[in-house]
Amino acid sequence: MTSHGHEPGEYVLGVDSGGSGLRVALGTVGADAPLDTEVCAEPVRTGPRGIDAAHLLEQLLPAARSLLARHSAGGRVATAAVGAAGMATLGEQLRAELPAALADALGVRRLALAADAVTAYAGAVGQRPGAVVAAGTGLIALGTDLTRWRRADGWGHLLGDSGGGAWIGRAGLDAAMRAHDGRRGGSAALLARLEAVLCPAAELPGLLYPRADRPALLASFAPEVAACAADDPVAEGILRDAAGHIAEAAAAVCPEAGAGDEPYEVALTGGLFRMGDPLLVPLREELARQLPQARAVPGSGDPLIGSLRIAQALATDGLRLPHHPTLLHVPAQAPLSAPEQGRDQGRQSRAVDR
Repeated sequence: MTSHGHEPGEYVLGVDSGGSGLRVALGTVGADAPLDTEVCAEPVRTGPRGIDAAHLLEQLLPAARSLLARHSAGGRVATAAVGAAGMATLGEQLRAELPAALADALGVRRLALAADAVTAYAGAVGQRPGAVVAAGTGLIALGTDLTRWRRADGWGHLLGDSGGGAWIGRAGLDAAMRAHDGRRGGSAALLARLEAVLCPAAELPGLLYPRADRPALLASFAPEVAACAADDPVAEGILRDAAGHIAEAAAAVCPEAGAGDEPYEVALTGGLFRMGDPLLVPLREELARQLPQARAVPGSGDPLIGSLRIAQALATDGLRLPHHPTLLHVPAQAPLSAPEQGRDQGRQSRAVDR
């Protein structure tokens, strides 16, 4: 039994809500890997009040019950962690409604609600000081010295996400359009790729501007920039500039190493880094220049694993990552039902006897 009275038949639940859908993992306190996972392909809606709590629960509760049915007869979820894209700015409804809803539906007594950058950190770095850069279509950096969080970027493709997939793709398309116009800074190679994979250059505004998924369309061109980088100095320069922005974000959040401290890890997670050497070689150079006290490592886990790790740590009173009103919110413990009060009193009595 753990310090918080965890017993056989009690499980932990990790949840990751992102742009591609909802993922749920069932685990136990001591296991490194999930017992089982469920994937809900429909992304959780965002409405006037932010992330839609009812829509999240419509998917989460059946998935959690299915996982419990496969692995337990009468077991319950004692602790859960829900990580969601947009939690920091759009999670007010989740913070207001999920604690009571999950306590009533699944018996969850301890709950953490986290931004997806926090679950990415927990999955990649764990509960050590360091930093994580999560980069895909967008980009956000998060770091902690275990006393507070520091965030950089993640402001969306119009205000930031510098160095992310949409940023690289937009820079590549700009270079293509410059070549089309005959302006300085153009790339004939990127113009050829634009017309091969998207449309004639003159038709690009009509393709791009009406779409609601403009960041995704911009990011879809980033691999074309990487493919041209070996032979095209403009494409190479775009990726070098992106590497500089990524390193700047990491430097803004990475804890300062004291004398004699071990170097902190900067974990790189997300689909952007699958671009490989065209981006990673200049990025390693920039990190070595801007953060000589840090060690860049690939992320060792994803946000779903991170949410499960947070739930496991919370179950044993071992959560060391800093609480924060929007980045990592841990509501007051849910009250026990009458049957649970009886079980808890029995556990306390046995603990006193020992």
